[in-house]
Amino acid sequence: MNLHEYQAKEILKNYGVPVQEGIAVETVEEAVDAYRKIKEETNSKFAVIKAQIHAGGRGKGKIKGSEQRGVQVVKSEEEAATVAKNILGNTLVTLQTGEAGKVVNKLLVAKDAYYEGPSQTKEYYLSVLVDRAKGQNVIMYSTEGGMNIEEVAHNTPDKIFKEWVHPGGKLLPYQARKIAFNLGLSGDAFKNCVKFVTNLYSAFAETDASMLEINPLFKTSDDKIIAVDCKLNIDDNALMRHKDIEAVRDISEEDPTEVEAGKYNLNFVKLDGNVGCMVNGAGLAMATMDMIKLSGGDPANFLDVGGTANAETVEAGFRIILKDPNVKAILINIFGGIVRCDRVADGVIQAYRKLGDINIPIIVRLQGTNAAEAKKLIDESGLKVQSAILLSEAAELVKQAVA
Repeated sequence: MNLHEYQAKEILKNYGVPVQEGIAVETVEEAVDAYRKIKEETNSKFAVIKAQIHAGGRGKGKIKGSEQRGVQVVKSEEEAATVAKNILGNTLVTLQTGEAGKVVNKLLVAKDAYYEGPSQTKEYYLSVLVDRAKGQNVIMYSTEGGMNIEEVAHNTPDKIFKEWVHPGGKLLPYQARKIAFNLGLSGDAFKNCVKFVTNLYSAFAETDASMLEINPLFKTSDDKIIAVDCKLNIDDNALMRHKDIEAVRDISEEDPTEVEAGKYNLNFVKLDGNVGCMVNGAGLAMATMDMIKLSGGDPANFLDVGGTANAETVEAGFRIILKDPNVKAILINIFGGIVRCDRVADGVIQAYRKLGDINIPIIVRLQGTNAAEAKKLIDESGLKVQSAILLSEAAELVKQAVA
């Protein structure tokens, strides 16, 4: 589950992590009020208006059809109103969104962090990720923070540092000091960084996050260490332990078909192909997608109905797949182990009849317990459904369907 920047910052504040303060808004009027409030609190003319979407690269991203960027510094109420009006309700295109972009429904009006002080300001990069290869969490950090961290990683990988932490333990004090030292900090900035990193790792671990990125991690002119930006992803499988976080989920940022699939406990990921697939088991689903590709088609989705497929889940799967206008055929590939094939076949028949006339080929391949009985049910149903038992048979039917 992805979180907006303003939501992630609220979570970090609960763990004692200093952040660039701001006010989330949804209208132009609210943006102006937020600017006015920030100006009164800080005695600064500057504020930063940030588009809130589930994607990075907002600073370089542009509103579709204009030169308006997703992150803007404003210096007056009039400018705040203009910028908010130009961003809200419009589509922001970044490197991470692709050409389709994302519609901006919320803004964060944030305080200026680049105020004058006795020392120089500096931007850094820091993230906490799951290193699956090592089976540990890893803190990645660099002295080169800001919008071009991808170029830093590609061109000067020696400037990217890593610190691994066992997932069953905490970040140790010497590790936090090592991070602050490698960032070149000293004095109060060093002490503040040690505390920042320690609390940040606690936030990552205790919220069951899969990724927490701070870019930039900022040293202010008075040696405070704060998170100017924050991207936080929570492991979906752990949301049952975090009802408060799940409650702020923004489904408007997610694919509608994936949201609908979640209501039926279906594991669904939309793709750009022309063959819809419905499978039980993630491994079989991956193999099925490979088979579709080898047969001359392209998978339109990943859909795992799980080991307890029934008429309801099959119907839901059909309905979700058929919402994609690019789908030219549907392949249902079920291995009857936990669930009997004849029960799945009966579910397919019921779902087909309930949904009415379906104008694209449907190929059903059932293998395992009662596979022969299942094939007979489908063949005698009178429906426009083609059945197969062997994977090679299903592959040939897919090939004919997309030819």
